[in-house]
Amino acid sequence: MGGDFAPAREIEGAIQAIRQSDGRFEVILVGDSAVITAELHRHGAADLFPPVVHASQVISMEDSPTAALKAKKDSSLAVAMRLHQAGGAQACVSAGNTGAVLSAATLILGRVKGVSRPTIGTFIPAEDGVCLLVDAGTNVDCRARHLYEFAVMGSIYFRRIRNTPNPTVALLNVGEERTKGTETVLEAYQLLEKSGLNFVGNVEGRDILKARADVVVCDGFVGNIVLKFGESVPGFLKARLRRFADGGLLSKLATGIARWPLKVSLGDLDPNLEGGVPVLGVNGVAIIGHGTSTATGIKNMILRAADVIAGGLNTHIEAALATPPGAEESR
Repeated sequence: MGGDFAPAREIEGAIQAIRQSDGRFEVILVGDSAVITAELHRHGAADLFPPVVHASQVISMEDSPTAALKAKKDSSLAVAMRLHQAGGAQACVSAGNTGAVLSAATLILGRVKGVSRPTIGTFIPAEDGVCLLVDAGTNVDCRARHLYEFAVMGSIYFRRIRNTPNPTVALLNVGEERTKGTETVLEAYQLLEKSGLNFVGNVEGRDILKARADVVVCDGFVGNIVLKFGESVPGFLKARLRRFADGGLLSKLATGIARWPLKVSLGDLDPNLEGGVPVLGVNGVAIIGHGTSTATGIKNMILRAADVIAGGLNTHIEAALATPPGAEESR
């Protein structure tokens, strides 16, 4: 119920996911049962779902995450996350308040043993393949140990989801030299160098879109700036094309010719294609999506949840963090 267009897009996306699932899973809808039931009947899809789990409250995008969880214990998010924690569902998917989803996942589900701070990573399309940027905005102030844990969790996630046996891992820095960066980054470099990960050293911001490493690690302050900047690029290019087209008839014709290949080539920048990102390091599967997610985005969030469940990420994360850097074997 917490997304910008809830529950219409959530329900439409859930219907798409169910119809694409070939019976692999079922989707439990949590929220205002009267509103959700009416929307299901509008789609003629009430028979596709188990009974709606009623929740009388909604955490809005403007609510303070932790305060809202305490004040709105019967919110759709809190009820859904508790249902997951109690074993009534194997994952919780939400396009609502990002901070609230993170707080609910951490407080209700708890952390995987060995994880200091849960994190989120996001796939960024690159020239050849994709790059997983982690942390993408969860933890703005990090220690070296946190960056090491992000690298471990990101590597496992990339390996399981992208079927890459030994993904490369790099630190985002202001230069490739091992002597560059803050004290935290320098210490993290040493930890990663001693780890069993496929660590390839430092990369710079320009290397992300070149996929110089499968997993790029940074704190959430830097990661969120990189992510939001990247999200602005398609709009910037469209604006420049419109301005060029205003130059006259020939400019309009040239723009018209270029529009289709540009649209196709930039299509994979649409965040709805990835759907959502898991909160890595919590005792469960919590998927966070954009508040403005389309029905396709919601569908892909649910499909991503099913993939994460099948991948058994938490078991691998706990095993990988059970021993200090330098003592574990590459997994």
